[in-house]
Amino acid sequence: MKLGRRKREEAEVESSSLNDIMFFLLLFFLIASTLANPNVIKIMLPQAKTVSTVQTKPFVLTVKFDEKDLTKATVAYFIDNEKTPVNLEELKKRLTERRDKFFDAKNPDNRLNVVLRLDKSLTIQQMVDVMEIGANLGIRMVLATDKTRQ
Repeated sequence: MKLGRRKREEAEVESSSLNDIMFFLLLFFLIASTLANPNVIKIMLPQAKTVSTVQTKPFVLTVKFDEKDLTKATVAYFIDNEKTPVNLEELKKRLTERRDKFFDAKNPDNRLNVVLRLDKSLTIQQMVDVMEIGANLGIRMVLATDKTRQ
């Protein structure tokens, strides 16, 4: 009588649910990355054909009409990612503080960069008022624009 060896069962790793888990992780990270937008104040930027980038981390100033007071058409100034607007005098004070904090005596040419995110419905005078504050304080003002589609 011939006795045969029994085949040993080999260990298997079930990977059928791994595809589902990877899909849900990918979906989660895609949604989380779209929600992590630093520009939380939605405005329509003017468009330009040429675009340049700023290398240092700039100070962002968003200017738009105040949504709470539409009857007077007052302008609201938002500093960086703050949700509450400041008035023009507070803006001058905060820009002066940032300029003094940023100033380096060893490199006087290194100035504070402020990226202006101006709503395109603002008047030119309102833009000039903000840029004049920067010029008086010796701050480099850069106007943010959307790239036009060609």
